[in-house]
Order: sequence, then structure tokens, then C-alpha cells
Amino acid sequence: MSPAATSGPKPLDPPSAHWEPSFRESWRADLGASIVVFLVALPLCLGVALASGAPLFSGIVTGIIGGIVVGMASGSHLMVSGPAAGLTAIVLSAITSLGSFSAFLTAVFLSGLMQIGLGLMRAGVIGYYFPNAVIRGMLAGIGLIIILKQLPHAVGYDADFEGDESFLQPNSENTFTALLSALGDMHTGAILLSLLALGMLVLWEQPFMKRFKLIPAALLAVVGGVVLNGIFTASGSPLAVTGDHLVNLPIIASMADLRSALSFPDWRGLTSSGVWGIALTLALVASLETLLSLEATDRMDPLKREAPTNRELVAQGLGNSLCGLVGGLPMTGVIVRSSANVFAGARTKASAIMHGFLLLIAVLAIPALLNRIPLAILAAILIHTGWKLAHPRQLKYFLSKGYHQWVPFIVTIAAILLSDLLKGIAVGLAISMVFILLEHLRVESCKVIEVDGNRTRLQLNEHLTFLAKANLTARLQAFPAGSIVEIDGSTVQRIDHDVAEVLREFLQSAPERHLDVRLTGLEKFVNGSSLAH
Repeated sequence: MSPAATSGPKPLDPPSAHWEPSFRESWRADLGASIVVFLVALPLCLGVALASGAPLFSGIVTGIIGGIVVGMASGSHLMVSGPAAGLTAIVLSAITSLGSFSAFLTAVFLSGLMQIGLGLMRAGVIGYYFPNAVIRGMLAGIGLIIILKQLPHAVGYDADFEGDESFLQPNSENTFTALLSALGDMHTGAILLSLLALGMLVLWEQPFMKRFKLIPAALLAVVGGVVLNGIFTASGSPLAVTGDHLVNLPIIASMADLRSALSFPDWRGLTSSGVWGIALTLALVASLETLLSLEATDRMDPLKREAPTNRELVAQGLGNSLCGLVGGLPMTGVIVRSSANVFAGARTKASAIMHGFLLLIAVLAIPALLNRIPLAILAAILIHTGWKLAHPRQLKYFLSKGYHQWVPFIVTIAAILLSDLLKGIAVGLAISMVFILLEHLRVESCKVIEVDGNRTRLQLNEHLTFLAKANLTARLQAFPAGSIVEIDGSTVQRIDHDVAEVLREFLQSAPERHLDVRLTGLEKFVNGSSLAH
């Protein structure tokens, strides 16, 4: 290949070599999955907006942009983006401190530009450095959170907003006390609808139902639940689910309603340091949560495809910039929607794009119909998804891998359950790093390749980081007086400053210890200032 052929700008990420199903092969599966994701995303978009202190329609705007725009721009095959529960506290605090939602939208727009910059600087590489035990622990932890948070909704106790993932809830309860409160405020009709929906979801997965799987079970569960609840309502039955126990989508009856539902940024915020500070916080937190969700989604992908992380940051930045311009909440890649997408059988990113169009059509054409959907039915769909994420086989797998794997896995789950997603990940990552460091300390920095009387020959490893310092020091201190020590560093490619100091000090102390030390291939490291080839 000529030099000219390799010139020019480099792509953000290397191209994927994985096979990608064609639209003709995958459209049925993607369409079915998009319906499931749409049903899951609808209440979550509204719930996150409500918890954030933002207009309800802002959550729908972000869901639409996350599906259509980010879905098209992203290189991810299965991840779905939208308003994130993990950002609610930041958003609520930011709107309060800035004094208006319009000023906050300026920060959202700027955060999107910052994310684009991070992608162009190839900051997405951070996503590759999260240990498998932490990522799997995150998935299992989210699965348990989904189950625990949706159980109250499944029995008709809707005091907390849909999509909440934090241990401490805005209504002064926590995940566990909410379960106790739900026991004292259950709705028989909601329980019946959620059990029927959950039963249908489980039944649809049985082998003998294969011929019917072209129709998504979640769609049938919703349609059947709406019809049954309509019968309860029409007959005046106490089983009827009404009011706050139903989806509450804003009604857009005309273009005037649409214009009034949209919000726009206050550009005077460009001169505010507070706006820029919030923008930076949003960009960093949203990027980190997106990279975590992307890594987790890739782990769930049946085809084991890897999405380009830098391109994803650019796509997310584009989406957040648009959200800031038209009144949407900040977005991230969301593991709840993404896992629902995977488990519903999606094959390509067409599913995420179609779910965005479904949200758009729904809010413009059939909001009144969607407002008849009981939250208990949607809770059943989420509980079914949560069970798949937190399946006991995950724990069984890590228990078989040794304590250095199952301890970070379990700690990550516990930390997520008792705090929130990002804090739980941070705790799990810290524990995992401790085990990684201990493992490296046990790795020999050198090996004995020859012993002849009092003469010992050591072969150093190719890469000697600061983690090799303790092991190498112990090895060198063990030589008795009168020993001849030959240290072969001919294969060494890099030595950290700390390790080079250990070797220099060993050379300096050798005469006093009556050691005969001979070096091969190390003169540049121990005598010169350079520490690497």
C-alpha cells in the first residue's frame, strides 16, 4: 500500500469486523423489539421528567431524539438512548440553581458540544477499562433495582416516579420501605392485571408458543390489559384501575399545543459560569454512564459485536445538543431500555430508531389511547426484563471463578442497590482494582533461569511497572553475601522509575553486601535518565 493510501484523517474508531444482519433479515425482529422498547420507554420518559422538575413533555422529546437521531448517528447495534434516571438529581438541582428550565437548556446544549469534543479526542477508550465483574455486577444490580422498584407499581402503589433507580426516593422512602408501604396500599385490579401480563410474558417464551412469537407478548399484554381494564371501568367494578395508576401522556391536539409544549434555551446563559459548570458536569456524567451502558449492552449482544465508543460520544453529543435546542432533558445510553431491546430479540439499531418514531407518532396521534394503559402492566414488562438481567446463573458463574471475581461482582450489586448506578459502579471498581493490584503483586517480576553454586541468573520481565517494585525488592534482598548475581534485561521494553531506582540502589549496596552483580541489557535504564526504549 502506498503512503498516499494511508494518509488523511483517521476514523474515530476502527471499523467492526463483525457480521451485521441485513434489514431484510432482521426487520420483523427489530419491529417487535421496538414495540417492547416503546412500551418500556413511555412511562420512563414521563417519570424521569417528573422527578427532574422539568415539563413532562421534555422527557418525551429526549426519548424521540434518543431513538431517531442518536439511533441513526450511533455505531451501537442494540443500545437505546433516552432520559436517564441517574441524572435526575443533577437536573433538579441545576434547574433550581439556574432559576429556569430555559437557562438549563443552554447548559444541555453546551454539554452536547462538549461530548462531541470528547468523542473527537477519542476519550471513549475509557469504556474499555471497566472489569467484567463490575459490568456484570452493574447489569445484575440494575435488574434487581428494576424488580424492587416496579413491584410497588405492579400492586398499584405509585407513590414513586417511574424509572427511579436511587435507593433514597424523593418521597422520603427508600427501596425497601416502599415495598412495606405498598403492602398496605395495594389495588386488587392492578395486581390482577400485572399477574396476567407477567403470565403471558412467561408463557410466550415456552417452546410450544414458537408459532405465535411474531407478535410481541408485551404488546398483547398491554392490549389485553387495556381491554380488560376498560371492561372493569365500564361495569363500575372496584377492580378498575384509574387516575394516577394510568399512563399520563400530555395531550397534543394541535400545532399550537406542540409549540407551547416545546421549550427553548435562554442564550443569556452563555455568559454565566454556573451554566458552563453544569454543562461540564452533565457532559462528564452522561458520557461515563453512556460508556458503561454501551459496554454492558455489548456484553448482552448475542452476536458479540463491539460498538465504537468514540462515535457513540459524538452521537450522544449530537443528541444532547438537539435536546437543548428544543426543550429535552439530557440523555445517556440507558441500560433498562437497552436490555429490554436485547431480550425482545432486536438484531440491529433499526429497533432503537423505530422506537423513536413510535414515540413521535404516539404523542401526536394517540395520546388519549395510551393514557388508558395501566402502569401495573408496564411494571410487569419491566419486572420480566429485570429477572433476565439478575438471573441467578450470573452469581453461579462468578462463584465458579474465584473470590477475586465474585467479591467485586457482589459488592457492585450491593453498592448499586444501596446508592445509585454511578456510586455503585465506583465502589465496585475500587474493590476490583484492589484485587487487580493484589494479583499483580503476586506476579513474579523476574524468574530464575539458572543456578550454579552461589551464582544465580535472573531474567526480568518485558514490562516492569511500579507494581513489580515489592516483588523485585524482596527477590534482590534475599541474596546472601558472596553471591554472584547476573540480571538479564535484554528483553525488557519498559521500566518504571520506581523499579529503576530499586536496581540502582541494589547496585550501589552490592559492594557492602559482598555481592558480585552483573547486568545485561540494563545499562540504559539504571545508569541513564531514559526509562523506556
